[in-house]
Amino acid sequence: MSKKVIVFTGGGTGGHIFPIISIVRGLKKIAPNEFEYYYLGPEDPPELIAPLELEGIKVKFIKTGKIRRYFNIGDVVSNVVDLVFYVPIGIFQAFGFVFSKYPDLVFCKGGYGSLPTALSAFLLRTPIFLHESDLEPGLANKIISKFSLLIFTSFQETSYFNPKKTIFVGNPVRKEMFDMKLEQAIDILNITGEKKVVAFLGGSQGARFINEMILNAINDFIDNFEIIHQTGKYNYKQVSAEALASLAPEKRKYYHSFPVLTERQLAATYKIADIIVSRGGAGAIFEIAASGKPSIIIPFPFAAKHHQEQNAFYYQKKGACIVLEQEVATPHFFLEKIKSILNNPTLYEKMSKAAKEFATIDAGDKIARYIVSYLKPEILQQKEKESGKEEQIEKLIKQNYES
Repeated sequence: MSKKVIVFTGGGTGGHIFPIISIVRGLKKIAPNEFEYYYLGPEDPPELIAPLELEGIKVKFIKTGKIRRYFNIGDVVSNVVDLVFYVPIGIFQAFGFVFSKYPDLVFCKGGYGSLPTALSAFLLRTPIFLHESDLEPGLANKIISKFSLLIFTSFQETSYFNPKKTIFVGNPVRKEMFDMKLEQAIDILNITGEKKVVAFLGGSQGARFINEMILNAINDFIDNFEIIHQTGKYNYKQVSAEALASLAPEKRKYYHSFPVLTERQLAATYKIADIIVSRGGAGAIFEIAASGKPSIIIPFPFAAKHHQEQNAFYYQKKGACIVLEQEVATPHFFLEKIKSILNNPTLYEKMSKAAKEFATIDAGDKIARYIVSYLKPEILQQKEKESGKEEQIEKLIKQNYES
């Protein structure tokens, strides 16, 4: 019997890539050897693409365009180039790929990288599932949602989409990262265990502001904490060299810098860190929540439609984090905020509990079950069904597809 073909699409950041890995792992658990996996999207950095290939997902790059909503001459020119050249080329490439593979399902993780493949799937009458990471959908996902069979959301309050075909599941995370033993984490990261551990995660591409804040007060941070610092690939050599040059030799053992944390290193970080500092991407927030650790979120102020700020303030309302806007996050103020959490056991436990309650660690498995119930319903045994959910979703999909 031939395998069903699933094409995933997205791209641009780890927030699009890593949830796909979570879903594929869920599919492999439910239905091993039943599906053939492809990924179609922009040519992202190797550190984002390699994890897909390790999961047995075949990767194909296409050109994509992006509408930038900043009013300066550079962005206007880039928008014109993208709309005139890259978008048509990307649609042509995606159409050819979807036509040749004739997939049984296209799963869009969202963002501008999904649009050419989604449009091609629509033209070729290929079923589309969509996942929206952020609280407020972006333009690309609003377009894709119009011809999607099912839409999965990370936030329960996301309200733009048609409620008849929208399902809240949370944001998929690589749940295997949260099974690591403490001793293993200490060994992987070479942690001394002599101080509280603060992890600075600037996202898959790093965060210049967070890097500069650490460098401006590196000795103050190291005097109080042991630091795990993801700098970003392009900033690593300079930032790491400046940090170590600013520290006395006996202090350097408390500073651990990495260009990009591997999945194993990130798992160790989530296990060993006492508090986590991050940008406000949905992927980062949901991974931090799954770790059960309090956090300080510094949203990237120039993200499209301020979606990082919306995500972060929503998470703060749940009591799991403190949001610091970039313009007020001076090193001294920031340092005192960290101390105020770590030195207050009652607040720390309250934030940790709120993070765990917010977490959706099984989101990838839930989406995988919906996919299997659509493509291979016979695989789901009766004992695995949860109060008829699969039967209801099969009916919902059938109604939307026929309409």
